[in-house]
Amino acid sequence: MKKLPIGVQDYKKIIERDFIYIDKTEYIYKLVSSEVPIFLSRPRRFGKSLTISTLYYLFKGEKELFKDTYIYDKWEFKEYPIIRINLLDVVSENEKELKEGLLKIIKDEGKKYGIEIKNDHYKYAFDDLIIELSKKGKVVILVDEYEKPILDNINNKEMAEKYRNVLRNFYVTIKSKDEYIKFVFITGITKFTKTGVFSALNNLNDISLDTDYSQMFGYTQNELEEYFKDYIEQTAKRFNITKEQLLKEMKKYYNGFSFDGEHYVYNPFSILKFFQKKKFQNYWFESGSPSFLSKYIEDKKITYEDLVKNTVSSDDFTTREIEDANANIFFTQAGYLTFKGKEMYGFEEEYILDYPNLEVKDSFSRLILESNYKVEIKEINKAIWKKLKNNDIKGLIEEIKKIISAIPYNLHKKEEKYYHSLIFTIIASAGIDVKAEELTNLGRSDLVIDFYESIYLFEIKVDKSAIDAINQIKEKKYYEKYKGKEIYIIGININSEKRNIEDYIIEKI
Repeated sequence: MKKLPIGVQDYKKIIERDFIYIDKTEYIYKLVSSEVPIFLSRPRRFGKSLTISTLYYLFKGEKELFKDTYIYDKWEFKEYPIIRINLLDVVSENEKELKEGLLKIIKDEGKKYGIEIKNDHYKYAFDDLIIELSKKGKVVILVDEYEKPILDNINNKEMAEKYRNVLRNFYVTIKSKDEYIKFVFITGITKFTKTGVFSALNNLNDISLDTDYSQMFGYTQNELEEYFKDYIEQTAKRFNITKEQLLKEMKKYYNGFSFDGEHYVYNPFSILKFFQKKKFQNYWFESGSPSFLSKYIEDKKITYEDLVKNTVSSDDFTTREIEDANANIFFTQAGYLTFKGKEMYGFEEEYILDYPNLEVKDSFSRLILESNYKVEIKEINKAIWKKLKNNDIKGLIEEIKKIISAIPYNLHKKEEKYYHSLIFTIIASAGIDVKAEELTNLGRSDLVIDFYESIYLFEIKVDKSAIDAINQIKEKKYYEKYKGKEIYIIGININSEKRNIEDYIIEKI
């Protein structure tokens, strides 16, 4: 079997050392053939750096590395001078360090071609490098993690804006030196705004939300089953289940990322780690920066309701800088939310948001509970899972009550949507597949648990009665779409003065 390329981001190493490579060169061929400067944003660990590396070897003219790929007999392989910029290489404790880091990258890139850049201004040094390199041929510019210094200061608006100004001055060179340039590819986590880092680069084609490139990063279902066939069979045997059963569980845990609301992909990092460890764990989420996320959630008092109650448009991603953007916009770009469908308002598209899969839903819900509600829930989560597995619905509700009672009283709100979000988050944090039926209008919908072929429908009221809640489920027949399964309906009433569940009714349909 070919090796799993965990942490391997160099295309040449993947090909020469017999790692699995999912052929994405058909997308790359379309991009490079256009010769238009390209921008594409994706969450971390989705293959951005590998794509930069693939482009690097393509423009170096190393044809044999591309044997058996789509692009091999279609591209005219020749060597171009390449400037490769990765802002992960830049230390930026302050503006001075950022400028010095950019200058060092430019001078080091020059040295690779025997060019000494004497200018000590980071922007003018970039100018000089492009002009000098163009004497060897049209220049290719590849930029990875273009906005990292800004993201590192997302909780410091003043510092983020200072870094944005530095980067704006740096990147404008790409536009002013267009006559010397063959191709530009820029990638990062967040989309650029109309007034941000690339405000002067009006020739930059942003394909981040384009359907044609929605599956360029990540693994499609077909790619998973084709390239990892041996690993799928091996892992199914380890679990003592069929291949079909394994794929069903993998899809629930790791699929669900969408960048156009129509097509879905798996997170590559989670898939590779899953086949390595052969355990269902939250690999991608746990490889991130929970301390940073925790502070962001705590500062903005994020709830599930805040994240999914409104649809968003493509313009919502470009009107505000990332430190000023609504939380749902930031978390969508970071990969913790994704597009789960579209709604049309005339000719205008709006995207429905939700967690992409069980991995993110579980981990992010725990983070919200711990950051926002100051609740440590590890042991309680195990209890919730056991109660549900034993179909002990009363026990499940009592465990939920315990968690709610542990939340400081001053954090509670006398709102139905608050308790919808809270109970949803408690259940999701236990790794249980819970959904809000109407993603765009959480306040009117049930919570639905699909667990071991049983369906549990919840209706939650505040300062009314459990009878009112159960009657609403019956009157609106929320359960009809689940006919054929074992269905339980649960009506819950919250006492806002006591700040907890007061009464509940459980019935089997």
